[in-house]
Amino acid sequence: MAVWDDLVGQARVEEQLAAAARDADALVTTHAAGEPVPDASRMTHAWLFTGPPGSGRATAARAFAAALQCVSPDRALGGAPGCGFCDGCHTALVGTHADVEVVRTDLLSIGVKETRDLVRRAQLSPAGGRWQVIVLEDADRLTEGAGNVLLKAVEEPAPRTVWLLCAPSLEDVLPTIRSRCRHLTLRTPPVDAVADVLVRRDGIEPQVAAAAARATQGHIDRARRLATDERARARRAVVLKLPLRVDDIGGCLKAAQELVDAAGEDAKQVAEEIDVKETEELKAALGGGQGSRMPRGTAGAMKDLEERQKRRKTRTQRDSLDLALTDLTGFYRDVLALQLRARTPIANEDVRDAVERIARDTAPERTLRRIEAVLACREALDRNVAPLLAVEAMTMALRG
Repeated sequence: MAVWDDLVGQARVEEQLAAAARDADALVTTHAAGEPVPDASRMTHAWLFTGPPGSGRATAARAFAAALQCVSPDRALGGAPGCGFCDGCHTALVGTHADVEVVRTDLLSIGVKETRDLVRRAQLSPAGGRWQVIVLEDADRLTEGAGNVLLKAVEEPAPRTVWLLCAPSLEDVLPTIRSRCRHLTLRTPPVDAVADVLVRRDGIEPQVAAAAARATQGHIDRARRLATDERARARRAVVLKLPLRVDDIGGCLKAAQELVDAAGEDAKQVAEEIDVKETEELKAALGGGQGSRMPRGTAGAMKDLEERQKRRKTRTQRDSLDLALTDLTGFYRDVLALQLRARTPIANEDVRDAVERIARDTAPERTLRRIEAVLACREALDRNVAPLLAVEAMTMALRG
């Protein structure tokens, strides 16, 4: 299985990355042999992967990182880098390669300190003799100060260091950084392709896979979760009932509270799974056993961990709310498609009755205003507006 097999519906991007990996392999080979480096190369030191959620931009970056580390002997016989089987490919894909650093955050932002650590790592020579690869999956979460720190490293890269940055769009990255990167745009994968992946790789029943892929409109990770997680299906069912519950002020406020409470419950479950383990591990590392007093001078480390856990809980809640709002946007998109008699198949086939009812009782202009209200709620959450306040404003705007 080649490293590109996890890319779904991205033939053009795959072709470009494969060509760059071949040139990168040639650069390493000529350098090791003392030969002159070719002037024309499709390889460069910094890449920016953009695309909508679910397009697989992080998957593409990790696959490219693996191809850069490929040590398959078939390369000497004309084989392309990225075999997926050699030690370089395998360790890069599973996250244990010494020269591949994958950075993702479960917090609201990536700060200056973490970025400086990355920049120091990027200055090191590759331990395996090929490339030092830094995959930054959440480049859009860099603070302004962190972005300026990263800019210096991208402007003056080490000879064998490659930066792979991922963000939803070009606007989410500082102009000075994106101007120094080679840009690749990924598209939303076709629904049929996502369903096929769920059947082949995850063993999901074809009907279930097709329904999940259609409901998530090509978002691979969400489709997999929806097809395999009963709790995710229950959450989505509750969200899709909301448009029928906002006929009066009481219903609007109650629906908003339930939506925020459900997101809070998701954050609480994540905290229960991770926070206790992290706390116990830190206590053990600092010399404090279970039930015993912590040594002096460790209070600061414990406080930093608590602050990090608090920020992670906030992001988890917002991510859960954003997922619900995405489902709600898809519902009204289906309503608009029926009102305009579009040939596009509706995504939420399982609640067609509700979609048809609202499409019949309202005008397209009203549906557009409702979609705008949902998008305004997402923007308000991005600006750190209190979740309940933002969702209440949205549900009031959705009233019939």
